[in-house]
Amino acid sequence: MAAHALTLRQRVRLPLPWLSLAALLAAVVILPVIVLAATAAQGSEGLWSHVGRHVLPQASLNTLWLLLGVGIVVGVIGTGCAWLVSAYEFPGRRWLSWALLLPLAVPTYVVAYAYLDLLHPLGPVQSLVRDLLGYDSPRQFRLPDIRSLAGCIGLLGLVLYPYVYATVRAMFATQAASVLESARSLGAGPVAVFTRVALPLARPAIAVGMSLALLETLNDIGASQFLGIQTLTVSVYTTWVTRSDLAGAAQIALSMLVLVVLLVVLERYSRRRQRYASSARSRPLPPARLRGGKAWLATALVSLPVLLGFVAPFAFLAWESWKRMGAHGIPAAVLDATWNTFTIAVIATGVTVAAGLLLAWSLRLAQYRGTGERFAAVTLRVGSLGYALPGTVLAIGLLTPMAWFDAGVARVAGAIGLDSGMVLMASGGALVLAYTLRFLAITAGGIDAGFGRVPVSMDHAAGSLGHTPGAILRRVHWPLLRPALAGGALLVFVDTMKELPATLLLRPMNFETLATWLYADAARGAYEDGAMAALLIVLVGLLPVILLARTRRGAVVEVPA
Repeated sequence: MAAHALTLRQRVRLPLPWLSLAALLAAVVILPVIVLAATAAQGSEGLWSHVGRHVLPQASLNTLWLLLGVGIVVGVIGTGCAWLVSAYEFPGRRWLSWALLLPLAVPTYVVAYAYLDLLHPLGPVQSLVRDLLGYDSPRQFRLPDIRSLAGCIGLLGLVLYPYVYATVRAMFATQAASVLESARSLGAGPVAVFTRVALPLARPAIAVGMSLALLETLNDIGASQFLGIQTLTVSVYTTWVTRSDLAGAAQIALSMLVLVVLLVVLERYSRRRQRYASSARSRPLPPARLRGGKAWLATALVSLPVLLGFVAPFAFLAWESWKRMGAHGIPAAVLDATWNTFTIAVIATGVTVAAGLLLAWSLRLAQYRGTGERFAAVTLRVGSLGYALPGTVLAIGLLTPMAWFDAGVARVAGAIGLDSGMVLMASGGALVLAYTLRFLAITAGGIDAGFGRVPVSMDHAAGSLGHTPGAILRRVHWPLLRPALAGGALLVFVDTMKELPATLLLRPMNFETLATWLYADAARGAYEDGAMAALLIVLVGLLPVILLARTRRGAVVEVPA
């Protein structure tokens, strides 16, 4: 048997071309970080001093407070809701268990855009409150201004808590009923069972969910700018676009990168000693039925994040869009932005899926051959780092290499009498590249997980029948990987439609997407004009949320130790 396996491996050449392509792709992911450091170093000493004295202190302080506040909000809401729907039975529990994921469909800048109009002194909420209290003017009564750090923390928390909820709910589902029932039999009450048993077991899931939510917070630019919070991301954008200071923007972006590294290190450190395992045969805890006022209180607590994070902004956008269409129809510019968004998202999705398949398949080939597996695994991990890079950081790091590429193509084209123009920057190729590097982790991780469910022995069996690696991929892997490919493609498609920071910085001239159209309308205060673009973004964002809700019904998801 061993001799047969050795003969089979000798028949399959080491997949150096595929490993080389995968390594090149991983190098492209790292390139923006290297270029970012080089661009920052080009700034003069006076520029470094100015940024360090007048920009970084306030922007860093705002960003840190924002991250701290959002972390607390998403941790409390996500963990609390996950425990209530897992441990208790109350009215509406069944539909609330998946409805709690709906705020994921609303980008952070969309919820800020909606609430700025909803809570405006002349908006519907404050007008209704004044009518109920008998006041006639905003001068007599007005709610606190939402354009504040506290308002930004609250709105981002309402949108991003599903990251914690999804991971913690999965962890609670894997905990055996015997563990929690043992605590109850020893006299522990509901609060003690949660704080002393369930919560410590869920710490790895909480760390994972909070790290994802905080990375999204760090990547946000629209909500922070709409609400008047000068974060590091907003500072990068204003320094580059408004002041035309690329070196200064790169220096601020490096500070953001330090925060990203700290977030990743803290997430790993918080889980360093967690070694909890769960068995697929373990019996999940049956929910205890609540009655009377406690049952309706649980329903109200779990419903509140759904109402504030999804229902209220969605209803507002639908109503404003209906009024806009009834009065003026659908503007041609919105249709153009929709087409641009759809086109660039389809292209970027195709490229990202192909790149993710390349990374995952290279590792599979190395496992099949029994050589180069460690190198391929490192390549896959490095190639997936782009998701941790905020869009502004990635955009600044890509700007110089893409300018070099366009200049090189122009020189070659000029030598043969052609005018190539700016191949990447003027065609949308820059956006496709940025989207691919940023969301490559989604497809590569999903496809690699799909490969993990297919034993390598199946490849060896197919190889012993004379099939080449390409034929094995086509006839064995492809049918089994289609769910992972489809799920990854859907998530990437929606993420590219919602991506704002990289799109703002790298889009061609006179090229608008739904995200940039909404951003421009909100920036000039024309909220009613951007409602349709915001509604379209939310409607498209519902697709992966519904898919996620369906796949999580009855599913047991493992959280890595």
